[in-house]
Amino acid sequence: MITKIELDRLVEKYETVEFIKDDPIQFSHRFKNKDDIELAGFIASLFAYGNRKLFIAKLNDLFNRTDNDITNYVRNGDFKNLKGLEYRFSKDYDIIPIFEILNKLYSESQGLEELFEYGWKSAQEEQTSPLSSPPPRRGNVTLDYLKFFQAVVDYFYSRAPKTVGQGFYHMIPNPHNGGAMKRMNMFLRWMIRKPPVDLGVWDFMQPKNLLIPLDVHVARISRKMELLKRKSNDFKAVIELTEKLREFSPNDPAKYDFAMFAFGVELNQDK
Repeated sequence: MITKIELDRLVEKYETVEFIKDDPIQFSHRFKNKDDIELAGFIASLFAYGNRKLFIAKLNDLFNRTDNDITNYVRNGDFKNLKGLEYRFSKDYDIIPIFEILNKLYSESQGLEELFEYGWKSAQEEQTSPLSSPPPRRGNVTLDYLKFFQAVVDYFYSRAPKTVGQGFYHMIPNPHNGGAMKRMNMFLRWMIRKPPVDLGVWDFMQPKNLLIPLDVHVARISRKMELLKRKSNDFKAVIELTEKLREFSPNDPAKYDFAMFAFGVELNQDK
């Protein structure tokens, strides 16, 4: 098994500003205002699957359509120029409703941070209620993350028009399907952890509470490092890997995400 010293060296090597330019987090780094940063990050995270070059190109197209003024674009509510925008499973009739729901969110509240904070605190309150039976948990993972994620997802599901297709639900997946929720965990990492790579504009939760964003690259390298035993790349694997990484860094287990991802990509390119 890889040691903490070896893993920390990988963090030092890979978690640098140099990697921002090739990562979807680059879209949040274009902005200074918190609303811009969180909106850019959330939207970028929805598209961040499949071929990296393709989704980066698609996101550049999307942000160009917004004139790189994402908050004002969302608040304005006119999304006609998104007609024809497609990416893999998601068509314009899946993508435009997401922007319409974001418009409603920012019209009625403080936006994404307030929504995620509500989900986080609601899950904690439900967990500590004397009337609730303790749910089964493993190790140091004490929060019911599924309830946290579900509160966020339900906001979008409850406001989605009947015209959306499966592409909408692929971009905003249901946590109770058991998937790794990679893109939501990645977005949270961006918003909670501090620079140089992450942005740290939210503070309602701490880095120690983050779960590792698990994709095929991170899963593969984690198994090579003997950090992950589970064979499926699902939510249970996320919990298992996060617990193991907490043994190395109890206050910031997600710091190893960027290191393992970049190292895994390099190994794949060398084949």
